[in-house]
Amino acid sequence: MKLKPSLELTPAALAQSNQLRDLLAKARLHQQAEKYVLDAAPDNLKSGLRFVSYQEGELVLTTGTAIQASQLRFRQQELMARLREHEMFQYVWKVRIKVSPARHSTRKPAAPMVLSKENARLLKEEAGHTKDQALREVLEKLASHASGRSD
Repeated sequence: MKLKPSLELTPAALAQSNQLRDLLAKARLHQQAEKYVLDAAPDNLKSGLRFVSYQEGELVLTTGTAIQASQLRFRQQELMARLREHEMFQYVWKVRIKVSPARHSTRKPAAPMVLSKENARLLKEEAGHTKDQALREVLEKLASHASGRSD
């Protein structure tokens, strides 16, 4: 059974609001850092680029594709030079780039290829001319997957 949330002004509730305030401040700082990173990144590499963390001079970024990650690694010196202009990133010395592909694909799955009756007939004919028993069985099995339509 769910309990109703309490809206009392007790010391415990005030402590929670401090935690919430701290969390919101960290979120704003993270958002500002991500803006700096996106501004410093080359225009063609900004899509899919995300700021993850920055600790002890090590900047961690994620991108959606391996190709984009490779291009960012190639241009990381340029990226670090631009980031060092901001006080927040003045001591950046290392950039780690991870690939984090999108979770949901927008593409529809490919429709399965269908074997026509004519191609099935050709496979059976070829199987009849083949001396290798294993190959003949494979060709006959493949021919048995023909569709009901004729092409």
